[in-house]
Amino acid sequence: MYDIVIVGAGPAGATLARLIGSKYKVLLIDKRDMENENPKKIKNKCCGGLLAPDAQKMIAQLGLGIPKDILVNPQLFAVRTLDLNNNLERLYQRFYFNMDRDKFDQWLISIIPNEVDKRLNAYFKSFTEISGGYEISYIYNGQEILAKTKIIVGADGASSKIRKLIAEDISSPEKYISIQEWYECTEYTPYFTAIFDEEISDFYSWVIPKDNYLLLGSALRPREDTWNKYNLLKAKLIKLGFTFENKFKTEGAYINRPKRGSQLYGGKDNIALVGEAAGAISPSSAEGISYALKSSLYLAQSLEEGIDGFLDRYNQRIKGIRLNLLIKNLKSPAMYNPFLRQLAMKSGLQSIR
Repeated sequence: MYDIVIVGAGPAGATLARLIGSKYKVLLIDKRDMENENPKKIKNKCCGGLLAPDAQKMIAQLGLGIPKDILVNPQLFAVRTLDLNNNLERLYQRFYFNMDRDKFDQWLISIIPNEVDKRLNAYFKSFTEISGGYEISYIYNGQEILAKTKIIVGADGASSKIRKLIAEDISSPEKYISIQEWYECTEYTPYFTAIFDEEISDFYSWVIPKDNYLLLGSALRPREDTWNKYNLLKAKLIKLGFTFENKFKTEGAYINRPKRGSQLYGGKDNIALVGEAAGAISPSSAEGISYALKSSLYLAQSLEEGIDGFLDRYNQRIKGIRLNLLIKNLKSPAMYNPFLRQLAMKSGLQSIR
């Protein structure tokens, strides 16, 4: 019998397990084998691997420091912004930690207390309500295993199975599919490139240097000629001088984009949602690590006073996240409306010459 079962061991789930693992009996489940020493057997997380200032602030607030072996070259202090609709280009100062995302997740798992039971390379199936809590079912080492728990936490990302099971009548964030390809590259690129093009997506695309690779990614509408639009993006960038040769790998994942405050959902009964499963991710940049860390901290704080009433306390705390998402949505038109973006970029405000 567990106090809490956490489904998902990304930044939200791993951080929550670390914060509550010494007080509660916790089971942590994730489909990735993140403790495997063979990196080829790890199911990669599709992510640009940039730690934004908000996420850096949360790392500091949690009393942590990033080990240097997680960082990769180059460290980035500028964003090259390409507006292909208006044929404009600007360079803006921004501060990102460029990192190996898989190593980052492995590090967060490595600092979880030993008291936490971890089932990595395991697949959550379902849950049923029982007296005193829930019985969950998951697949581990080819076998179906049942476990009883008082609380379930969904930290299972944009395609959260937990959210689907408890929130059929709750508005969900808009879904995009992220496609990202890695290409071998020896040319030095000292900035992160953000690309805006209405013909490709009403969100954005990116090029990120990472050691000896160049990552090309885009957040695209699903089922709207997705691969053709991705290839069109690649063709446009090649005409601008980018080189994409010797492809190393291709990744894909869904991304949530909350457009309304009601799409942030903390959970119900004794089931809570954190991180992107809750809809906590920036609608303007798709930055999610800071929200994952913040929501898991809020849930841990809500559990400090015990299990009774924890969800009410959690919902009170995430009101700040809801307000932040509202502000991000108000900011979005300046980035994603071609006319407003043209005015902002032509002004040269805050750009680097």
